[in-house]
Amino acid sequence: MRKWFVGTGIAVAAFILVAVIGLMTWEPFYAHRVDTPPPGEYSAEIIRSEYGVPHIYGDTDPDVAFGVAIAQSEDDFFTLQDVIAMSRGRYGAIAGEDGATFDYVYHLLDARGTAEREYPSLPEDTRALFEGYAAGLNQYAKDNPDEVKLANLFPVNGEDVAAGFVLRQPFFFGLANVIQPLVAGEPLRREFGPDIPGFPRDETGTVTDREEQAGLLHPLPIGDDAQLLGSNAWAVAPEKSGGPTTLISNSHQPLRGGVAWYELVVESGEGWHYAGANLPGTPYPVLGHNRNLGWTYTVNRPDLVDVYELEVTTSPGIDGDDIMYKLDDEWLKLDAKTVTLPVKMGPVTLPIRRTIYRSVHGPVIKNDNGYFAIRYGGMDSVRPMDAFYRLGKSQSMEEWLAVYERLDIPNFNAVYADAEGNIAYIYNAAFPDRPEQDEVKANWRGVLPGNRSDLIWEGTVEFDEIPKLINPESGWLYNANNEPFTAAGEGSDLNPDHFSPILGVERKQTNRSRRAYKLLSEASLLDRETLKRIKYDTAYERVGYVDDLFSALETLEVEGDLAEARDLLLTWDFKADNKGGADALALLMIRDFMSAEYQNRATPDVREKLRDAVDHLNEHFGRIDPPMSDLLRLRQGDVDLPLDGGSDTLRASTTWQVDEDGRLGLVHGDSFIQWVEWHEGERVTSRSIQPFGAAITRPDSPHHTDQMQLFVDHELKPVHFWREDVIANAKRRYTVTNAE
Repeated sequence: MRKWFVGTGIAVAAFILVAVIGLMTWEPFYAHRVDTPPPGEYSAEIIRSEYGVPHIYGDTDPDVAFGVAIAQSEDDFFTLQDVIAMSRGRYGAIAGEDGATFDYVYHLLDARGTAEREYPSLPEDTRALFEGYAAGLNQYAKDNPDEVKLANLFPVNGEDVAAGFVLRQPFFFGLANVIQPLVAGEPLRREFGPDIPGFPRDETGTVTDREEQAGLLHPLPIGDDAQLLGSNAWAVAPEKSGGPTTLISNSHQPLRGGVAWYELVVESGEGWHYAGANLPGTPYPVLGHNRNLGWTYTVNRPDLVDVYELEVTTSPGIDGDDIMYKLDDEWLKLDAKTVTLPVKMGPVTLPIRRTIYRSVHGPVIKNDNGYFAIRYGGMDSVRPMDAFYRLGKSQSMEEWLAVYERLDIPNFNAVYADAEGNIAYIYNAAFPDRPEQDEVKANWRGVLPGNRSDLIWEGTVEFDEIPKLINPESGWLYNANNEPFTAAGEGSDLNPDHFSPILGVERKQTNRSRRAYKLLSEASLLDRETLKRIKYDTAYERVGYVDDLFSALETLEVEGDLAEARDLLLTWDFKADNKGGADALALLMIRDFMSAEYQNRATPDVREKLRDAVDHLNEHFGRIDPPMSDLLRLRQGDVDLPLDGGSDTLRASTTWQVDEDGRLGLVHGDSFIQWVEWHEGERVTSRSIQPFGAAITRPDSPHHTDQMQLFVDHELKPVHFWREDVIANAKRRYTVTNAE
């Protein structure tokens, strides 16, 4: 008996060992393989400036794209691999359960299938650009195998990059914020478009008809903190600036990670010449300027997503019961596919099986309440890849507008300026071409019946139907994630009554938009000094959530330390400028009230939030009135600097992590800033800044932290756009190639 037991134990141990080894090694072999990239030789010159910013030159545009991949890999290969893993449905093998969430969405949106179907239809020169970029990633991985995170992650090809575009683009207009509550079986929250006539909503978003519930369409990446993100943009005509046409790009993104800005300048022998910033996994700058024109973005919140509740039943099938859904008078089979999500757990990677559904409407999510299909603007498209490329090569406002007329880019406010003195603003959105209300009588702000084929729209509205302003009489344009009807000042703004409520144009303001509108309207001249004062403004208007908070404080009955904190807050001057004793308390309090308004959630309990803030300051500082600059910090490596600004101020310090010492390390807010000027008869000039430095994940690089002090001091560095300036300021110059 003992021998049998020992033998069985050895067998069990051997089985466990084999199982563990299998769980440690299966994922790279199971992973999706792509076709071998097409052969091609590429060569690019990279010149690094005094701040390490790469200026990338090549004979052809694909040569430059190859160099872009090499340069960004040199600075941030760590993050680029995360993006590539997401584009292959393998992020869970790196980031565990959190990564598997992205992999689930990758399969739900059919990112790979869309890339396989649609990538070949892109123009040949666009595909050549992306193949050059993929070749650069492959070359860096080949030359630096010790940095590769996952086996069989490389080589990649243009189709991989396309799949990443399909996956990430909808996150910028809030698709994740529809998917998350549907997966959890939670109610959808009210979005920002106007009510549909005949379907009023209450304050929480619930409509009077049971089957029509409002959906939250918040145009920001996934997660609660991500829903607090925002950006600023300004364009000023020469007659209002007293000199140059001015474009200020102040996009707010996370300071690190897969959607953090990376600065670069590109120039090719084919006439491509552009300075700006891209996101990891993109072979070109997506905002910035060329010789003649420039533009920048802020995220907008249009209603681009419709949710349909399916009427389902089951029917015997070959491999078990099929799920059927009703459309008009016909029952159709719901497409179902089982996928495997890799989920890293310590030393092993678990294969988790999930079923992905799809109807004629689009992707389908099953929860405890039933089956819900989603349909959204830009679904199943890779056309943004080409559109961003064409924008960067446009040389006039007419060429630039012609790209937007295609409506291939699903969302973003675009603010534009050029050397001719033109300024423009487009509330860009691939609005679904929904049937008019007198035809269908449907609540496009709610959950729609999935059994009506007349509610399944095709395509988008015409470009003429979306809000836009070109050369307003005021001489200025701005956006700070607000509605498009406050963009140019009284007498120049658009009238919201001129746009159909079915479009779903947002009706929303931010504190940043209120402050910008006020300061721009009050200024008789918007010269450089005035614009800088506006850009770095740290004040709040007592409107909206700010008024909600302080009205609650004024009537709050508390004693002891809470009464002391309340009274201190009531002395606040509404400026997050590090000069007042109440600044630190206000910083801790105001973000959650901002979040409630941004996300259409209930106003927080002021007593609870005050208690939390007081306890935090007393625990870590021994007082409730420390200088705000002691609390709010910009931290990277060994550099630790004080910051100003708050959540939703024009000088934005929006979200943070609470470090072990109780300080708040900024994670999102002002990020890449670029200030562009065209003086009549002169060449374009620009200045820029990043919060940390070019080498974001390279602690040993001198460019890991070398822009931090300038950033804190509200200063900008020169952008060396012209080649002679680049060479005069070069600190490193080298050639990269994949030729043997």
